[in-house]
Amino acid sequence: MTSYRATAQGERYVFRSLAHVLAVATPEKSGDQLAGVAAKNAVERVAARRVLMDLPLKTFLNEAVIPYELDDVTRLIVDSHDRAAFVPFSSMTVGDLRDWLLSDVATTQSIAAASAGFTPEMVAAVSKLMRNQDLIRVARKVEVVTAFRSTVGKNGTLATRLQPNHPADDLKGIAVGVLDGLLFGAGDAVIGINPASDNLGNCADLLKMLDDIRAGLEIPTQTCVLTHVTNALDLLESGAPVDLIFQSIAGTQGANEGFGVTLQVLQEAYEAGLAATRGTVGQNVMYFETGQGAALSADAHHGVDQQTLEARAYAVARAYDPMIVNTVVGFIGPEYLYDSKQIIRAGLEDHFCGKLMGLPMGVDVCYTNHAHADQDDMDTLATLLVNAGVNFLISVPGGDDAMLGYQSLAFEDIAYLRDISGKSPAPEFDAWLRKAGLSGTQVLLPPDQSDLLLKMGL
Repeated sequence: MTSYRATAQGERYVFRSLAHVLAVATPEKSGDQLAGVAAKNAVERVAARRVLMDLPLKTFLNEAVIPYELDDVTRLIVDSHDRAAFVPFSSMTVGDLRDWLLSDVATTQSIAAASAGFTPEMVAAVSKLMRNQDLIRVARKVEVVTAFRSTVGKNGTLATRLQPNHPADDLKGIAVGVLDGLLFGAGDAVIGINPASDNLGNCADLLKMLDDIRAGLEIPTQTCVLTHVTNALDLLESGAPVDLIFQSIAGTQGANEGFGVTLQVLQEAYEAGLAATRGTVGQNVMYFETGQGAALSADAHHGVDQQTLEARAYAVARAYDPMIVNTVVGFIGPEYLYDSKQIIRAGLEDHFCGKLMGLPMGVDVCYTNHAHADQDDMDTLATLLVNAGVNFLISVPGGDDAMLGYQSLAFEDIAYLRDISGKSPAPEFDAWLRKAGLSGTQVLLPPDQSDLLLKMGL
């Protein structure tokens, strides 16, 4: 294993491996401190960044942060790497890649052509050399478009997940949340419920209710009950109306096993979703959630920093051509992202890394009640992400998820973000809103649709 050396303020620093360099170069995160891999001080962090700046990108093809023979995510990264796409960058350093990404030469088209040539570790490395504004400037160049019943990710659009969770999975309570979101123009990326109970019968009832609402109102969107992927397979087999197949994923084999999932199971689910052919304008069928700190919480981080592992999770996601991917950036808690400064940085990092790897990235702009953050901080992150070209954001009734017990964006926040940015919902959903007489922050439902909702018991 190669060691790396640098000098900063007259002190010599030795980094024992590539993973060590990446960890020490990372902006301060409480999770890395908890894992014992963080920089001891700011000077050591600068020294590690100097090493990264001059590190050839080829290094990442020759030294794995987690050994190939020990980890199936590493094997996926290595075996799926597009060497032809990497050729134009083969003589570059990490610093050169940063300069290229920020230059006018790096366009939407050239970044898309290069994406498959970047490993997640390369992408994580270059992000560590970037200021927040750099992460925004590059990410906004990237356009990743996916489709099922709506088309998400086109430039000039901002989609949303409508998240109407209920602590008791009460169908009428959830339906009221759905209606609230629709009236504010939310739900074009997905209407997705985190079930309080993973019981298959309960999940089937929730799916049927969502599908009835969607079909009854002729909404061009997709629905999802965020149950475990194996449950989704059982539900599909039973004939339940499964649109998107959900799974939380992470950047190591051990962390994914902690979620009860393997790459083989994900492949099976992907094929089953395609076989169902429920999409109308496209067949992107997978929905993945990630979050910095997942591997550490599963004691499966292998001494690698949480942001590099998060980027590795994106390699898992892109193998299955997902409809949407989002990082739940502040959900795991202050043990991993201590305060608003760390949450904002992580949100911009995750969005940048996911987009650069060709993913349809969204963000749950959120925090737990014991974190050093508040809703003003979330306003800041959401506004930055919209300027960075985020594909979608998550929104919940009142900004407070009573079932999961954390704070996110409210439906009204989406209306604000669209208003200040001039961005529209997904095109099919936007046409539906206009036909229904809904635009901007108007909340008047036409009588014929009010009657339909009453007939549906809503």
